[in-house]
Amino acid sequence: MSEIVNRVAGSSIKTLDLEKYYDPTEKVSFDLKPYLFQELVLKEQDFRTALKSLDWTQYADKYVAVHCSVDAIVPNWAFMLVVTYLEGNCKDCIIGDLAALHQYLFHKALESLPLTDFENVPVVIKGCSKFPVPLYAYGEVVKRLKPYAKSIMYGEPCSTVPLYKKPRV
Repeated sequence: MSEIVNRVAGSSIKTLDLEKYYDPTEKVSFDLKPYLFQELVLKEQDFRTALKSLDWTQYADKYVAVHCSVDAIVPNWAFMLVVTYLEGNCKDCIIGDLAALHQYLFHKALESLPLTDFENVPVVIKGCSKFPVPLYAYGEVVKRLKPYAKSIMYGEPCSTVPLYKKPRV
């Protein structure tokens, strides 16, 4: 009987697990809805007073998405004003919903991707993860890897879907 050889383990394929770029820090939203008059319009003086009396330390060590969950008349400066209070009281914040926050965090994390480690080697972008990896991150990593990788695949090293192959010169 012949010996079973794991050809995947012996290959030059590099696996990129986007899950490693997921930050498990708590992510919360700051919704402007409770600060609106009849959930329709923002009254500036009432809003400013409410923000001044809020305990901003509740956002310490958290990522915060500032948004409004209802279709209302909310000027841009209102979102910006909330950010002035959050800045220095949270880990980081954005204006947008939680999905936008996840995209932002993956974008920041992927900026540290050591692209030269993937130079002229086949790369598999791992498909399964325990954490929520936004679709945005998959597109972003392909754009970053394409100039470096010999080829890009999706899935697991033993079963992949080819996405890109660098042309021979």
